[in-house]
Amino acid sequence: MAFALLRNCVRSTLPLWERNLSSVAVFSSVNQLQPEKTHFAAVGKVKSGLVSTSVRNYASKSSKPEPERAYDSDSDSDSDGENKPPRKFRGSRERGNTEFWRRKMRTLHGVLDVNNDGVISYDDFMLLTKKFGELGHLDAQAQEEFRQIMENTWVQQWGEISPYKLVTVEQYLTEMHHVVNDKDLKKKVHQFLPYVYRAVDKDRSGSISLNEFKLFFRCLDLTDEDAAVSFAVIDKNGDGQITLDEFVKLGRDFFLSENETNVSRLFWGPLVEH
Repeated sequence: MAFALLRNCVRSTLPLWERNLSSVAVFSSVNQLQPEKTHFAAVGKVKSGLVSTSVRNYASKSSKPEPERAYDSDSDSDSDGENKPPRKFRGSRERGNTEFWRRKMRTLHGVLDVNNDGVISYDDFMLLTKKFGELGHLDAQAQEEFRQIMENTWVQQWGEISPYKLVTVEQYLTEMHHVVNDKDLKKKVHQFLPYVYRAVDKDRSGSISLNEFKLFFRCLDLTDEDAAVSFAVIDKNGDGQITLDEFVKLGRDFFLSENETNVSRLFWGPLVEH
């Protein structure tokens, strides 16, 4: 009887074994014919599309060219190598908390207060633009671009264009503290400087001499003596010329550097005492 029961059990399970063996054979045949397709289909089911997503992301990243960077480095701005912090600590500190930096911003506030009424207004920005335009070294298109840049700078920092929008020294310090600590605004702080450079490059030589630097300071209502002192400090290699790259870098460092030995400290003339 026991043998009969065993025989019946084997008979009942035999069709199931045959079906499973058939399925395995079919799967093996397909796998041999299309191994790559089968493999990725299986992996896709297990990883829920992770492989295809990764491939898409890699392709997307690889196909995008690296954007050009001009004067928009996100590193700390003591970029002439003076007292530069180790790489792993760069960008981790907040700028604009030293009295030296505040002196620089108060100095620049005085320079931008073109009509000397104690506050900065949109009219001051336009007067300054007009002064550089009147040098006659910018064509009409460049003058209009310069005006637009200065207008955009005002709007980005102060919002509306209004005769009632008057910026005191303390307001300017607060705003510039925000600018130099904002990743995006920091990259735009120097965007008007190439136009200033072109305006004072009288002979279109691609570099600024001492006499041309004096034009720059005259537009800021500073003296030729101030220009000579600043130029002597700024012209670090002593070749008597300042290139566009040097000019823009110095102007940018003035905003961002808190290193008191950085030569950019005299970019906008002698610093105010307090």
